[in-house]
Parts: sequence; C-alpha cells; structure tokens
Amino acid sequence: MYGLLKGLSIIEASSFVASPTAGLYCAQMGAEVIRVDHKAGGLDYDRYLLTSGGRSLSWENLNRAKKSVALDLVSAEGRELLVELAARTGNLITNLPEKSFLSHSAVSARQPDGVPDLVSIRIMGWHDGRQAMDFTVNAASGYPLMCGPEDWDPATAPPVNQALPAWDFITGAYCAFALLAGIRHRDATGEGSELRVPLGDVAIGTMANSGAMAEMLYRGTDRERLGNAIWGAFGRDFRTRDGVRFMVAALTPKQWDGLVAAMGVGDAIAELERELGVRFADGDRPRFEHRHRLFDLFQHQAGQFDWADLSARLAVEGTTFERYRTMHEAANDPELVANNPLFGPSPANPSGFEYPATRSFANIPGREAGNPAPAPYLGQHTEEVLAERLGLASGTIGDLVDRGVARLSDASS
Repeated sequence: MYGLLKGLSIIEASSFVASPTAGLYCAQMGAEVIRVDHKAGGLDYDRYLLTSGGRSLSWENLNRAKKSVALDLVSAEGRELLVELAARTGNLITNLPEKSFLSHSAVSARQPDGVPDLVSIRIMGWHDGRQAMDFTVNAASGYPLMCGPEDWDPATAPPVNQALPAWDFITGAYCAFALLAGIRHRDATGEGSELRVPLGDVAIGTMANSGAMAEMLYRGTDRERLGNAIWGAFGRDFRTRDGVRFMVAALTPKQWDGLVAAMGVGDAIAELERELGVRFADGDRPRFEHRHRLFDLFQHQAGQFDWADLSARLAVEGTTFERYRTMHEAANDPELVANNPLFGPSPANPSGFEYPATRSFANIPGREAGNPAPAPYLGQHTEEVLAERLGLASGTIGDLVDRGVARLSDASS
C-alpha cells in the first residue's frame, strides 16, 4: 500500500465485482475505505468459491485494506445510519439503484454544515435503468460472437464467453478514476458531483474507443473469427515438438526481426516474399493478410524444437512470447508470483488460508510499498466507525447491537 490518498475517507455500499474493485483500488493507494454491508453480509458475501469454513475467497480479496461496518439495511434505522455515514464523509461508492434510500439527493440533503459537498459514484446496469451484469453486457457487445475457430460457420457457430469478468474490472477502475476526478473538481470549485457509470456503457464505449465500432460500420458486416490469432497483426499460438503451447506477438519491426531470427526462418521468409511479392518487414498489413502461410511456416519450424531450446532462442532475440499456463500453474509460478514484488504475504485472512496477496499495481520508485493489508471480518469496524464518524457513545452502539440494528465482527462465526 502507498499513502498517496492518505486522509481521504470513502463510504462504500456495494456488492459483486465492479463497485468493490473501485473501493479496493482507492484503499490500496491509502484511502480509508469503509464498506457498509447488511448485517448478514451483502449479496456477494457468500460468493463461490467458499473455503471449508464458509469464507468467500472472492469477497476476501476484493475487500482488502477496507474497514467493515455491518448494519440492518432492511430496517429504516439501519438505512438512516448508512445515509448519515455517507453524508458526513462526503465521498460515496455504491451500486445501489439511483432511486434507492442511498440516492445522491437523499445523502446530500443530510450533509451537515462544514462537510464538503457530496461526490458519489454509482455503478449502474444500462443507461436506461435496466439491470445488467458483466456476462450480459458482454453478450450485447459482440465480442463472444467474434471468438472461436476460423472454420466455424458464422450462421450456426455458438458464442464464446470469456472467463474473466473484464467489464466489471474495467468499470471498477474507471469508477475509481471518476471518483477522484469528482473530488479534484470539488477541491477546485467546492462543488460536489453525482457520477453515474453504467456497466453497459463501459462495454459498448470501450468497443467504440478501440475502433471496432467504426470498423463494423465501415465494413458493413462483422469481422471474421480468427481463432487465437491477433486481429490486424501477426500473432498466434504455436506448439513445440514436446507439446508446449506458446503465444507470440510481432507488432513492431524489432519483434518481427527477433521472431524470424529465433525461429531460424529467414531464408523461408525471403522465399515466401518473392512468391507473394511482398515484404513482411513493412508492417502489420502484409503479415496479417498472409497470416495463414506464415502460420504454417512458423508452426512447422516450432515443431522442430523442444520448448527449453526454443524459449531460450526467443529470449535471446528479444521476442515477445509466453508459454500457456493453466491458472493453477500461474498461481504457483515463481516468476509470476513468488519472485514478483507485486505480491506479499496476506496476514490474518478471515478465511484462515495463507496465500500471496497483491500490493498496488503501480510502483513508485524509491518508496516502500509495504505488505498487503488484510480483508476485514464482516462488522469488524462497526463500533469504531459509528463512534468516530457519528459520535455515538458506546452505550448507544451497544443498544444498536442488542436490537439487531448493528452487528459487530463475525470473526467467531
């Protein structure tokens, strides 16, 4: 963790992936992020996969470095406490509906004098209010029908969903940025902001930003499926003699020259260029348009090497390549994890399971990143936050707990 956001406090009322990710990134940069959940846990509290003790590893990792407050958010009194916390803090991340009890206007109206105007970031489904999740907006984006083997019949081929909820994580990152943009604007003008970020807009907007929307409109039809090839450039998976699959990408002159040298195909490339009347070193276009001939050539050559020899040659020539791993292999890979300063020990996990945890993705030269902070137990900071943020006496907090309006740590459950 770095302390770049030290002194910034944020209330987070959220669930699943996008909204908790926004809070996580702020917490990893030093912000005090107070996640407020229903006393039994939010909708994602028991998200699969669960340990033998019933703890969600997803929840544990999306909520590192945060504080946890547990309230009865079904009751009017519990909701009022959440609204009061958000109003007094002035910064809010949520994916609750815009017309819920935690609307921007409802929180803003409760802000006392002297508190900066509210900056709220709200993750929505679609811009028109319809519900959405990563998997459904991905279906609408067109990407699943762009994936799959080249020889599939476009009329009957099924969609290929991605395992990574990419739109959730992109939305979470964008929301962290948007929140800080709103805070910067407030610092300059004194004016708060209500920022709504529809998940569906992130998906279709990213598709547009990539140039794919313009491409579809220009060509008047869909792009063909490419299997594992890179669109518009040279890159694909290949297989060595001993059965290792690897990916290469050659988008720059250095990458292309290095790949040709490492694979020992210079003469074969020159012969193919004479046959086709092109120069592959000229850029992406000739390499992409003649990719099938190139793929056949490179696969034949890859099949002459064992992985240990070929990977050494690829490394010497400075090529861009990587071996395919299963996710279990990746989690146990020393290069990716054990020897990577991104990871550190995860102390006191609620699950009781010890494993590497991430520090901030950003590195600051000359500054110590520190070890990853643990995730909280549900309700671990209820008493602390209600006392410090709302000024409630211990007796009052005890009464809230006795009546089931608030809940303390579930560490013993």
